[in-house]
Amino acid sequence: MELSGKIISFLHHLALEKPVPTGIKVMNPYLQEEVKRVTRLFYNKFYQDKKKRMMILGINPGRFGAGITGISFTDPIRLEDICGIPNYFTKRQETSSVFIYEMIHLYGGCERFYNRYYVTAVCPLGFTYQGKNLNYYDRKDLENAVMDFIIRTIREQFDFGINREKAFCIGEGKNYTYLMRLNDKHHFFNKIIPLPHPRFVMQYRFREKNKYLNSYLELLK
Repeated sequence: MELSGKIISFLHHLALEKPVPTGIKVMNPYLQEEVKRVTRLFYNKFYQDKKKRMMILGINPGRFGAGITGISFTDPIRLEDICGIPNYFTKRQETSSVFIYEMIHLYGGCERFYNRYYVTAVCPLGFTYQGKNLNYYDRKDLENAVMDFIIRTIREQFDFGINREKAFCIGEGKNYTYLMRLNDKHHFFNKIIPLPHPRFVMQYRFREKNKYLNSYLELLK
């Protein structure tokens, strides 16, 4: 099976084994038919081959990016205008997606970038609490509830034919610390390289955005 088929099957069958703490809602966009449709189109467009790729792991899907489209760091606007996949989602911008696709443009475009990298998340399902995004590590009870799911899904994605010499972690703080802790125990990758989170750059270091874009390019190229 080609890589696209493996990714699509993986995403469309995601499910947590354990319940999450009371009050926390799980975001599983892959239950929606429009998400199933656009993820098929996206992965068949950019991953219809058997080439090994390196993993780039974010935190978990957010409400306005992968939580809507099902594609990591890809909001509905960039999915349509840059990836060339029309969709029926509300065209709302997500700041991390803006940064990532500016970086992809500088890298040489979607085909060149996705030909080398597979972008996913440490936790491939997202969470909200009282209507706001919640990271898997923001609460210890949530982190404990999803740990087995995280370990299982990382291993499942290795079946795609992932290049495990090195991986890139989006987020230099808690996401990187958590992933390194798992890696020390389970030996997922030979090396994990941290990248600054796009949301941090766009919110707190916007004037230095070009510096961070160049940093991404230097590490990824």
